[in-house]
Amino acid sequence: MKVLKAIVIILVLCSVTVFSLSCASKPSTATPSANQTATVQRGNLVVDITASGNLALSHKTDLAFETAGTAVEVLVAVGDSVEEKQVLARLDTSDWQRNLRTLQLAVIRAEISLKNAQQALEQAEEPTDSQGNPIAPDPLEVDMKELGVEVAEADLEDAQEVLDEAKNVSPEVKAPFAGFIANVNVAAGDEVKKGTVAMTLADPTQFETQVLVNEMDILNVKPGTSANVTANAMTMLTFPAKVTWISPTGTVQSGVVNYKVKVQLESPQPAQPGQSRGTQPSGAAQASGQTSNLLKEGFSVTVRIILQEKNNVLLVPNKAITTRSRQTFVQVLKDNVVEERSIKTGITNGQYTEVTDGLSEGEKVVIRQATVTSSTTTPGGGGGIRIPGIGGFGG
Repeated sequence: MKVLKAIVIILVLCSVTVFSLSCASKPSTATPSANQTATVQRGNLVVDITASGNLALSHKTDLAFETAGTAVEVLVAVGDSVEEKQVLARLDTSDWQRNLRTLQLAVIRAEISLKNAQQALEQAEEPTDSQGNPIAPDPLEVDMKELGVEVAEADLEDAQEVLDEAKNVSPEVKAPFAGFIANVNVAAGDEVKKGTVAMTLADPTQFETQVLVNEMDILNVKPGTSANVTANAMTMLTFPAKVTWISPTGTVQSGVVNYKVKVQLESPQPAQPGQSRGTQPSGAAQASGQTSNLLKEGFSVTVRIILQEKNNVLLVPNKAITTRSRQTFVQVLKDNVVEERSIKTGITNGQYTEVTDGLSEGEKVVIRQATVTSSTTTPGGGGGIRIPGIGGFGG
C-alpha cells in the first residue's frame, strides 16, 4: 500500500512539473503600438546642401605707384578706413615735373619739325628759278618732301601721346573705392619703381567663402544658385548669398571626390525671418551697418546651398509615406477609420514631402511605427510547487 501511494505521488509530481514548465513562458509576439497621426498642412519646403568654410574678403585691390620716385608721404596705416578718392601716399613731384617739362619740349620740337617739313613740301611742289620764276617741279623731290611731312606728323603724334600719358600719371596713390587698408608696403623716404605696390585696399562689405561639395550633389549646383550663410559666431543671423564659381576638377580624399565651390555674400545685411530674398525692412539700414562691422575675415561659417525651394505647399512627414509598384500611398484616418490612399508627390528634403494631389489640408495621416516585441511569463517566475501532506519542492 505504501509503495502504491509513493508511485501515485511521483506521477502527480511529474505531471505538475511538466504543466508548470509549459506555462512558465509564452512565445514572443509582435504587438503594434497605437497609431500616431500627423495633420496635412501647408508650409515652405527647402532642399539644400550643407557645407562649412571660412569667410574671406572677396574684393581686395593692390594699389601701385604709377611712376618711379621717392615716397615723401604715406598717409595711412593698416586698419585705417578710407573714403573713395582719398590720397593715401605721395611721391616727390620734382622728378615728375621735370619729366613733364621735358616731354612738353619734345612736343614743341615735333611741331616745329612738322612745320618745316610742310614748308619744304610747298617749295618742292611750286619751285622757282633764281629769278623767282615758276618752274616744273621735280617728282622725286616732291615724293621725298611728302615722306618728310609724314614722318614729322608721326613724330608729333608720338610725342603728344607720351605727354598725355605722363599727364595722366599721378605721383599720388588714391583709393578707388571706400574701404580699409589691409596692408602697407612702403614708408616715407623709400625709393620706388613704377608699378611698386604701395598698399592693399579691401572692401569690408564684400565676403565670400569656399566650400566642398561631393560628386553626388555637384551636378545640382550651378553659378547663380541661391545660398544662405550663417556665421558660427552669430548663429541667429543668416546672410543671403549665391554660388559664383565651381571648380572644373575634383579633389580626392580618402576615396571621396569633392569639388570646390565659391559662395559670395550678396549683402552684409542678414535676412529677416519670413523676409523675401533681397528685400529690406524699414529701419534695416542702421542694422546693416552694425552687422557688416561684425563680419570678419576668417569667421567659420555654415553654408546652405538651395537646390529647390517651394513655399505654401502641402506637406506630410516622410514616415507617413509608403511606395509600392512605383505608386505612393498614405493611410488617412477619418472618423476613426483608416483608409489607404494613392497620392502624387513633389520635392522632398528627407523629412517632409510635398503632396501635389490626393490630400487636402487638415486631413490626418497615419505615421508608421516600429513594432514592439514582448513576452509573457507567469508571476513569480519558477515558483515552488506544494502538495498537501508532502511538503514543498523548489524552495
